[in-house]
Amino acid sequence: MHEVGMCEGLVELIQRRAEGRPVTGARVRVGVRHAVVGDAFEQAFALASAGTPAEGAVVDLVVTPVTVACRSCGSRSESLDVLALCPPCGSDEVDVSDGDELVLESVDFGKEPCDVPGDSR
Repeated sequence: MHEVGMCEGLVELIQRRAEGRPVTGARVRVGVRHAVVGDAFEQAFALASAGTPAEGAVVDLVVTPVTVACRSCGSRSESLDVLALCPPCGSDEVDVSDGDELVLESVDFGKEPCDVPGDSR
């Protein structure tokens, strides 16, 4: 379940941006090559964010496609399939690029400061 490690890193970034403010939501863009499972990601985020300002935050997960360039027919297209074939001709003679990003696009904050365990402020 690689989603746990991914979410631990995201929560760390979110905590730095939060500066003690409660986090109500976040938008994360992840490439299809990461093979993230939505339900597993949500569970991993809940686990990683427990006891932090991000606990209970709603995460909007946006999966981005790979770009498929076909060496047989010359077409270029996008696919949400990690093992993509050329959509127009079905060839497996393709070059696949993109779809490997992991970006914390935005963080939504609440209005009231929150208590963070271990925070001496």
